[in-house]
Amino acid sequence: MEYVASLAPAVEEALVAAPFTVEGRLPLMICTPGSEQFLPLPPDIELIVPVSDAQMLATVTVQNEAYGESAPSPEDGKRLGNSLAAGGIAVLARVAATGKPAGAGVCSVPGNQTTEIAGIGVRVAFRRRGIAAALTTRLVQEAFDAGVTVAFLMAAHQEEVRIYTRAGFSTIGEILHISLLPR
Repeated sequence: MEYVASLAPAVEEALVAAPFTVEGRLPLMICTPGSEQFLPLPPDIELIVPVSDAQMLATVTVQNEAYGESAPSPEDGKRLGNSLAAGGIAVLARVAATGKPAGAGVCSVPGNQTTEIAGIGVRVAFRRRGIAAALTTRLVQEAFDAGVTVAFLMAAHQEEVRIYTRAGFSTIGEILHISLLPR
């Protein structure tokens, strides 16, 4: 489970006694129209919004690879397609000359003009070139163009905080990740 601990400060103590285990505390960051920063795209990389089944599967594949997960099934690509059909957003980074997938990210289906940016992942061979920053920038742009007024995300570590800060996000709190211990 995850929640903003500062909104319910007594809950954590009760959950730990239940016995839940704290898995992490991640910075909660937001970006609103006018605070976004447009970061450069590496010259050999293009960003596209996936539309074909192959592009959707490539998006999920590169995310899974970036996060060390197993290869996705065609159904995973279809789930992404369903999310996009419902208003979600995805962006695929790929080598312009070859179409080889390099990175990807998604936004949840907006609700109340708010969306979560998530799953920004870059394949190992393409890291440290600015692709994650460019993906963040494009996802924010796509979200704001779709009427979103607040984009939020959670940064897993300080390097991500630096990337997201450069893209115009600011830290507004902390998300507590906590889970129930198996019995």
